[in-house]
Amino acid sequence: MTGEGRGMRTDVRSDVRTERRRGPEIWLRGPVAARGDAPPKPDHAPTPPLRRSFVGAHGGAGTSTLAEVYGGRDCGRDWPGPADPRSVLLVARTHAAGLGAALRALDAFRRGEAPLGRAPDPTLGLRLDAVVLVADAPGRLPRPLAERIKAIESAIEVHRVPWVPAWRLGDLAGAPPRETAALAGLTGGAAHPR
Repeated sequence: MTGEGRGMRTDVRSDVRTERRRGPEIWLRGPVAARGDAPPKPDHAPTPPLRRSFVGAHGGAGTSTLAEVYGGRDCGRDWPGPADPRSVLLVARTHAAGLGAALRALDAFRRGEAPLGRAPDPTLGLRLDAVVLVADAPGRLPRPLAERIKAIESAIEVHRVPWVPAWRLGDLAGAPPRETAALAGLTGGAAHPR
């Protein structure tokens, strides 16, 4: 019997490969803009970074400086109002009085009480996201203060801001310290190393 009619073709060159298409080309690579056309714009606007309200656990905590350097709303010692960002960063200095005020404010916030100036409106939906501890002096902290910070860290996320001599002189124009990159990312502020 010959090879004719048996399903084997002998007239096809063996060095030519043929590919099967699985559908129209658009299925494989998506729509293509005409030459010179601008790429299609997304149908939604990019999401802006989440704005934060800096709330001081005590006077002189550094809310004004942090709001200026990292972006956000300086609420002083008051809870954010209706037009302010709902996300709260509680600010305190790293001295004994500051850490004590931060611990009291955290406890009161947990219980739903108003630890600071004006009582928060329960309909506002405030969210305490983190505590920001601003160095009260250059150098290492004494052990008792470091232990208080560990107590705060066991309850909530903590961001530490080192002593910045330029800030003491009112120079807030430079980039935030490199140690605060996580805080800068949280606030949407610049995270350029000093």
